[in-house]
Amino acid sequence: MNITFENRVVMVTGAAHGFGRAMAGAFAARGARVFACDLDAAELAETADLVGEACTVSVVDVTNRDSVQAWAEEALDAAGRIDVLVNNAGGVLGQVGRPIEEISPADWHRVVAVNMGGAFWCSQAVAPAMKAASYGRIVNISSGAGLSVSLTGIQAYASAKAGQIGLTRQLAHELGPWGITVNNVAPGFVRSNPSTERQWESYGPEGQQALVERIALKRLGTPADIVHAVLFFASDFAGWVTGQVLAVDGGKTR
Repeated sequence: MNITFENRVVMVTGAAHGFGRAMAGAFAARGARVFACDLDAAELAETADLVGEACTVSVVDVTNRDSVQAWAEEALDAAGRIDVLVNNAGGVLGQVGRPIEEISPADWHRVVAVNMGGAFWCSQAVAPAMKAASYGRIVNISSGAGLSVSLTGIQAYASAKAGQIGLTRQLAHELGPWGITVNNVAPGFVRSNPSTERQWESYGPEGQQALVERIALKRLGTPADIVHAVLFFASDFAGWVTGQVLAVDGGKTR
């Protein structure tokens, strides 16, 4: 299977590091013109340097509808089309697991806004261009927390990722008549950014071993493992696949 994205325009959110940076590089390496965004300007600039001239980066807050709309318009003006959107931005925003009675409204809304709201606003922004072209691929990045429970114990994160899966299914039915597919990749635990490194260290040697033992393949995943699933959903090989959730977790016991 030779997956190529020649003459395709791809937008990737949360591209300052981890999955997003790996995705931007993988699409560019396969011929795509990539528009990548994040809030972290410094690391986003590193992504641009690593990926090369095929990647245009922008500082964008995906929880801000106007900011997202402007980003999509910039990509459309520059490239004339939008073929693929990967909603990768998300995370726990530095929060740790706490009892439900300790969660403030701000803590709840911040996590939901980026993990679920961001996917909605970005999808809304690209939908008109994709409809006009009668073609599009939207790939949402959720989490094993959206399929089961969060290892971190963060209620808003588990809820938002589950909600994002519901959004995936709903948009698949709404946008399908225009040849637009909407799918979801649910990664298992991958050490891909500062937050996951802190989480990994917090488990200690025994907890780390226990986590790996619950995985059928007996290893943690890598960003490349997640990227490969995204490339498939974004490709023409997945043209009759929509509304699906693919757990990429090494066969984790839930």
